[in-house]
Amino acid sequence: MALPSSVPELTGGQVLGVTSAISYALPKPEDKKLTHELTQCLEKHDVFDSDSGLQQRLLVLGKLNELVKRWIYDISIVKGKSEAEAKVTGGKICTFGSYRLGVHGKGADIDTLVIAPRHIDRSDFFHSMKERLEDCKEVKHLRAIEDAYVPVIKLEFDGIEMDMLFARLALSNIPVNLDLLDINMLRNLDHKCVRSLNGCRVTDAILSLVPIHENFKLALRAIKLWAKRRGIYSNALGFLGGVSWSMLVARTCQLYPNAVAAVIVQKFFFVFSTWNWPNPVLLRKMDENVELDLPVWDPRINPSDKYHLMPIITPAYPQQNSTFNVSHSTLAVMKEEFTRGRNICNDIALGKKCWDDLFELFSFFSLYRHYMVITATAKSQEHYLKWTGLVESKIRILIGKLEYNGGIDLAHVNCKTFNPEPVTYVIPLCILSV
Repeated sequence: MALPSSVPELTGGQVLGVTSAISYALPKPEDKKLTHELTQCLEKHDVFDSDSGLQQRLLVLGKLNELVKRWIYDISIVKGKSEAEAKVTGGKICTFGSYRLGVHGKGADIDTLVIAPRHIDRSDFFHSMKERLEDCKEVKHLRAIEDAYVPVIKLEFDGIEMDMLFARLALSNIPVNLDLLDINMLRNLDHKCVRSLNGCRVTDAILSLVPIHENFKLALRAIKLWAKRRGIYSNALGFLGGVSWSMLVARTCQLYPNAVAAVIVQKFFFVFSTWNWPNPVLLRKMDENVELDLPVWDPRINPSDKYHLMPIITPAYPQQNSTFNVSHSTLAVMKEEFTRGRNICNDIALGKKCWDDLFELFSFFSLYRHYMVITATAKSQEHYLKWTGLVESKIRILIGKLEYNGGIDLAHVNCKTFNPEPVTYVIPLCILSV
């Protein structure tokens, strides 16, 4: 779909978010100098993909797209369509997440969505499409998770890890210029298809709501690197995932629409180190009076939403809280990191520190006296991937139970795993009374 072009300069009175901007100030020479130094620092940390890597991804997506189109054509014939009808049925692969935002790095996976017409079922995708992928010589480590909250096929295609979601639209043919942000695309869909579509819709909505894409992308690369090196990049373990960090950076861009990347990073820490959680972060106003009546995040109606500690609300209908996994412990850790980032950025602006100080690797094993180790093992590679994924998904539940123990002040999980097999998660416990 075509997205609005980045706005070169905004002035007072123009609003991109739910409030007016804090500052419309244009970049100063020192801001541009700091942005140049930030770019050099990010290059040193190897966060940018190479030209050959970009070409490889485009090649893989092209092959996969052709494979999907051929599969849809063949299934259409099996289901009684004529050859002429099957040829115009359409169907395609769309990307979302970091690749679609333009902030992926070397070795990053690609999130994809297979869009099919109404006569193609999800069972077709998880059976005949899965079989076709298994027969493809470029595909390795394929596993289908059909009963997941968002059903997915995970695989490695020609050396690139990919997640494939599936959505069947209530259309007889899929047009080439399909606009997934059109709310009518959600009509007559089941909840699994709506959730699968949500990734693409949210990514495109984010891009449409930030003023200057290049500044947003460079600042987001910096925040993603910072979050990973400080051990707070994991939605599954109760911290924030990629889409949540993207929305926080996007909100900062809305508040400082003309700022260059270095200033956006500085203001990011200023804004969110002083944010009054659980006040929600919104990129746009909530949709109201929508006829589709899909469940949305709304603490006025849904009692469970009142207990979310750090709500960051997705900008595409049906709006959801992307951070419902956040616990008291993970929120406390992130607040501390926001404050640390603000202090370091203040010193960077004064010339007392450099960007390397912001990205200093988190020293996890020097902080606590007590640690709990969780080891997950399996007898085969296939079972290992499924089992460790299940174990990881349950760790946040363990954290929640530990927080209710009166002798535990903080249950801080380490996002880094150790050794390819067995995989080990380490949770330190800060005990009030020893």
